[in-house]
Amino acid sequence: MPSLDRLHHMIGFQPLVPPWLLWALGAALLAMGAWGIIRRARGTTWRVLAGAGLVLWLSGPQRLSESWRPLPQTALVVVDQSASMSIRDRAVMAHHAAERVQEEIGHIDGLQTRTVTVRDAHHDGTRLFAALTQAASDIPPSRLAGAVMITDGQVHDIPPKPPEILTPSDGHDHHVTLPLHVLLTGRGEETDRRLRILQAPPYGIVGQDVTVRVEVDDLGRPDARGAATELTMTQGGAQPSTRTVQIGQPQDITLPVTRPGPMLVGLSVPELPGEASGVNNQDIVRINGVRDRLRVLLVSGTPNQGERVWRRLLKADPSVDLVHFTILRPPDKDDGTPLSDLALIAFPVNELFQQKIGQFDLIILDGFENHGILPQAYLRNIANHVREGGGLLLIGGPEFVGPGSLQDTPLSEILPAHIQPDGVMDEKFRPMLTEAGQRHPVTANLPGAPTSATGPGWGPWYRSLQSDSVNGEVLMTGPHQQPLLVLDHADKGRVAFLLSDQAWLWSHGEGGGGPQSELLRRISHWLMKEPELEENQLEAEITGGVLNITRRSLLPAPPGTVRVTHPDGTVQQVPLTATGAKGVTTAHVPAHENGIWSVRDSDGHEAFAAPRAEDPQEFADLRATATRLQPLVAMTGGGMHWLGDRPEAPSLPAMRMVDGAPHSTAARFDFPDRHAHVVTGQQARALVPAWMVLCFVLAMLMIGWWREGRRRT
Repeated sequence: MPSLDRLHHMIGFQPLVPPWLLWALGAALLAMGAWGIIRRARGTTWRVLAGAGLVLWLSGPQRLSESWRPLPQTALVVVDQSASMSIRDRAVMAHHAAERVQEEIGHIDGLQTRTVTVRDAHHDGTRLFAALTQAASDIPPSRLAGAVMITDGQVHDIPPKPPEILTPSDGHDHHVTLPLHVLLTGRGEETDRRLRILQAPPYGIVGQDVTVRVEVDDLGRPDARGAATELTMTQGGAQPSTRTVQIGQPQDITLPVTRPGPMLVGLSVPELPGEASGVNNQDIVRINGVRDRLRVLLVSGTPNQGERVWRRLLKADPSVDLVHFTILRPPDKDDGTPLSDLALIAFPVNELFQQKIGQFDLIILDGFENHGILPQAYLRNIANHVREGGGLLLIGGPEFVGPGSLQDTPLSEILPAHIQPDGVMDEKFRPMLTEAGQRHPVTANLPGAPTSATGPGWGPWYRSLQSDSVNGEVLMTGPHQQPLLVLDHADKGRVAFLLSDQAWLWSHGEGGGGPQSELLRRISHWLMKEPELEENQLEAEITGGVLNITRRSLLPAPPGTVRVTHPDGTVQQVPLTATGAKGVTTAHVPAHENGIWSVRDSDGHEAFAAPRAEDPQEFADLRATATRLQPLVAMTGGGMHWLGDRPEAPSLPAMRMVDGAPHSTAARFDFPDRHAHVVTGQQARALVPAWMVLCFVLAMLMIGWWREGRRRT
């Protein structure tokens, strides 16, 4: 661009009298002329010309000379590098196209570029117009020549009309429209098949089916609506199943909820021949399996302080239906009182332990002393119910060493510990965690857990039972390292035995108290097989493109390895690393592939994980298309051009700067020359000298006088 100033001439006015006086003189002159014409007075025209010359001179006409220095105009280049541009070689093509555009515009005199790159917008899709407005915020409106967007056409903040940045004022209360040009990464309109999950419940009841609504669309193929394709469903390690679905029509599919906890179901449809990408041909349904109203049977023996604790804990859980019976008077105490006066509600022994025992998820026997209350057959029913998958919790006190003890019944077959005949220990002690207890989810990380036998810990208890044999896993110990909390598996079911009836002391703050409610809650939920309390767990989760694997084990074994199966079937052996927490090992694997990842350890535990779409809008439509931006480009007089199929050498239209409104086409992008400049100097001279005006006025008056004199003669 030349650096010399340019000279510009124009006509201006600098009135010698107030403007209102000029208007008054002009009105008087018109009135005089009209009067003369009506009266047909000679010389009227010459006198009007004399007056007009005088009024023109009083308006101060001047010849203005300005020196201008041209300023360069700016064309904004917005490069789309969002997630959808990662498809094939779009990002590479956009990068090379931006370099070529800068080079081509650099050859145009008076035009320069400013380039801005737009990346992911975090769940808001591609926002090129927001970036355009921000990039132009510090460019003077008179120096903006237009914009070029290099994109795949998937833009999610397209305004209904040209944005204000492209419709600046021209300085005379008028607005000009600057062109928006678009370069599209591809050689033409594309097609794309996508799978959408329209509706999926976040929770499902174990043992029941949930309904998921899906829709398969063939974008760019309006004639495909109603055609059929196969939908494949994959759940965990099960064999995939398929069903036929109609394209373009929402359809419901049912999925079984087989277990509590998170459940991942992969859905996929085959790729469309020649489609843009198969990334959005699959999706993951995440459903959390929950139990339907856990039913708990609590049978209490002699009334005690712990009974109220259990009722409060179980009643506070909205997912628990509690059935509670307290035996106030055993049958061996007979003083002749009528049976109708002994109980408000008769103990429904047959109904609970024969007819409906299978309906209970957990049975709690708190201080229960049989004394013939339950026949042996009913106690055998309880044992069989546990073996078939139920849960049993026993709270032990002095009743375990006397006649009628439960360990002298069929329940002894599933009890995890046996109490000595004189096994009641009445002495002060503080519960301690064993090595297994520090690893087991039921007791690990309990608030205030003691770190040593002599250090501070939980509040004391004053009574416990002494066992002579243990079958299960000891998590807590009492006095003289005697088992205090024992958990065990009985075939498909579970049993927990708390060898003390004084846990209620913690709720009263005895000696500092302890996490009584949390401990009892964890025990009961472990018995009801809540997944997060499994003693041997394998968990997998994908965050930030990394598969995080966590394994928890009660065995102090070496970390070992896990087998990771990628969504494409690739198998990888990954070593585990020990952490600071006991029994916890972890591993981290890069996971950028969409689909369900499977992790399996040496003990047969399996976990599944799938990445979440960081920006669902970006992958909703993966076509390169002109349909979204075409209306707005047409409003601005811009052009649209496909870059072709050569990423390293994209095709570009011709670019030029023109006077007046641009008329762009697919082969030529126009930028308006807005003549941006800065005034470096200004000079004003009277357009007509005063003496010349005086001579003109006198001459007109003389001619008018002469014309009027001839009439008189």
